[in-house]
Amino acid sequence: MAKGNIFVVTAPSGAGKTTLVAALLAADQNVQLSVSFTTRAPRAGEVNGKDYHFVERAEFERMINAGELLEHAEVYGNYYGTSQVWINEVIANGRDILLEIDWQGAQQVRRLFPQSIGLFVLPPSVEVLETRLRNRGKDSDEIIARRMAAAREEISHVDEFDYVIVNEHIDEAVRDIVSVVRAERLKLPRQSARHTALIASLKG
Repeated sequence: MAKGNIFVVTAPSGAGKTTLVAALLAADQNVQLSVSFTTRAPRAGEVNGKDYHFVERAEFERMINAGELLEHAEVYGNYYGTSQVWINEVIANGRDILLEIDWQGAQQVRRLFPQSIGLFVLPPSVEVLETRLRNRGKDSDEIIARRMAAAREEISHVDEFDYVIVNEHIDEAVRDIVSVVRAERLKLPRQSARHTALIASLKG
């Protein structure tokens, strides 16, 4: 059985990554979203095991020390990380995994899985990005300024990724990300692994 792909999606806050990923998951049932572990408290409406695996800081640090995490990072005082054991099980069964992580996490994933496929989502402009953050109506000017600075830092790592999607019109961006996933599955090494007997018989 051909192993599944690991897709890593990274974007600055406000670029529309969450909407884009949700649309991809709805369009392609063979892509499974990785549910991260975090030490932050659940927000209203979030479900443990669906949105995140919520754990205490001591438990997260135990997982780090035990080597159970594929990647992890500390963001605004809270840990976030991905289970390596779960990733290995899913791709071994031929399913694709999608990770929503920052550039630091993406670097960690690439070190362990060089074949992972990186997608970076960009806003169409700095002005649009700031407008999107303000339209959320949740953050103060100080926090928005901090997020804008973090966005510039994040975007400075765009050259480390395989694909770049500019999310100006969501319908176009969805078509782009779905096309990337399908094209990666059609590459010769993966098709050869999936259809070994067919290709051999057709070659005669």
